[in-house]
Amino acid sequence: MGADPEIVEEAKWRKPSNPAGVPTWSREGIICTGETYKDKVKLTFAQGAALDDPAGLFNASLDGNVRRAIDIFEGDAIDAPALQALVREAVAFNLAKKKR
Repeated sequence: MGADPEIVEEAKWRKPSNPAGVPTWSREGIICTGETYKDKVKLTFAQGAALDDPAGLFNASLDGNVRRAIDIFEGDAIDAPALQALVREAVAFNLAKKKR
């Protein structure tokens, strides 16, 4: 998540069935989490419904009122500039929320 040098990466929610935990990126609140499945990697943005997504990266969890996700399948091309812009927007959202 090279979009912001102050983003913290850590593993959360460790349990016997997932001892490594869930990769989580945050700055003044969770930005997104990463989960691996047999057929995809899922990046779930905690406040994704509040973010603009002009590149149309969000392709999962679209019906929720809060979260949005990006499912990345083997062979998918990743639009790195668009993903970084989305991460920057999530950081800005968290910082603005903190000021309220």
